[in-house]
Amino acid sequence: MQISLKNYTLRYLIPGILLVMAIWASLFYAYILDEVYDNVDDGLKNQKIEIIREAYGNPELLETKAFGVNQFRIVQVDEKDYSPVNVFRNEFIYMPYDEEDEPYRILKTGFYAKDGKTYSLEIRTSTVEEDDLMLDLATALLVLYIVIVLSIFLINQFVLTKAYRPFRKILQNLQAYRFGGVNNLAKVESNVIEFNQLNTEINQMIQRNEDVFAEQKRFIENASHELQTPLAITINRLDLLMEDEDLPEKHLVQLAETKDAIHRMVNLNKSLLMLSRIENRQFQDVEQISFNDSTREVINDYEDLIAFKQLDLRLECKADFYVSMNPNLAQVLISNLLRNAIKYNHAEGVIAIEITQGEWKIRNSSTGLPLNEKFIFQRFHKQSQDALSNGLGLAIVKSIVDSYPGLSIVYSFENNFHVFSLNFKNS
Repeated sequence: MQISLKNYTLRYLIPGILLVMAIWASLFYAYILDEVYDNVDDGLKNQKIEIIREAYGNPELLETKAFGVNQFRIVQVDEKDYSPVNVFRNEFIYMPYDEEDEPYRILKTGFYAKDGKTYSLEIRTSTVEEDDLMLDLATALLVLYIVIVLSIFLINQFVLTKAYRPFRKILQNLQAYRFGGVNNLAKVESNVIEFNQLNTEINQMIQRNEDVFAEQKRFIENASHELQTPLAITINRLDLLMEDEDLPEKHLVQLAETKDAIHRMVNLNKSLLMLSRIENRQFQDVEQISFNDSTREVINDYEDLIAFKQLDLRLECKADFYVSMNPNLAQVLISNLLRNAIKYNHAEGVIAIEITQGEWKIRNSSTGLPLNEKFIFQRFHKQSQDALSNGLGLAIVKSIVDSYPGLSIVYSFENNFHVFSLNFKNS
């Protein structure tokens, strides 16, 4: 699934932030916990000193065998069990007030009394307040953790949206760019070095394309004039030669064949120029075209040819079919499809054009096998039975269709009929 660059960045940024925050919160919690226990332990060690001093002055204190109000006890031990090391541990001890076990911190150490005997001293203190403190601290850290993460997410949403605004403008310019329309691009301003470099490189690339495009247009225009003129002169001279009554019939036939070949060359040149102009998007004017009206106009242009081949043309308009496109290209599109239906038809055949909502369909009776769907729209692809075709009619149709988003064409072969369906989905 594709996502925006901002969300893609956040997808990697947020887990990293979460991990860093989790590590930091754990370390902070451990540090505070260590500080709390360190303070408690310092208090227990201070109590130990005071109790031992008191035991030297008051031997009766050595008889405190169980924990009581003073929260310590002294037990005589053997020399081998004696250890002056301070040992700390945590235990849960039942508290009648809360009627539950509560955490205690206990210090165990050994000392020599005034009489020289060895004793074990245990001092305990409740850590309920410290435990509540740690719970509150953990809750506060969790809330802080959530607030910081949400804040980072929201801040990044707004900050990154603003930061990537020049980048989005660059993308919009690329999407809106058409040959010859460089002046319509929005100006991109940014303080980010990378965005400025990207915009500069794209502008330079567009300018190079514009230069190549302008040079190509000049070449096409020059080639058109340079080719059409000598071809027209050659055809005229052939006509003059063919009017010579002294020429043998054999030579007249050869001149006629030569003239037909030159006519095919003229048509080929026009078709190639048309393809080039379409692909270079030189037909920029766009109007709301009614294919119903355009179809009727094209049919009128081909009435004589249709009558000559004795074809039965049926036009059925069930709905209006509108497409936003160049009017000249619309005429070429319909004309090529109709001419194709006439050419690949048999005498007294049928041509049926059906116009519905969002679809323009033309059907013609077949003179042979189905066309190859993979190649019919390729340039110079010709059916074996048509040696006179230049193979560019359907290629021009496909090029026009591809120039307009939402417009598509599909070929099928149904009941010995070639069917071309032109569909338009208004996005």
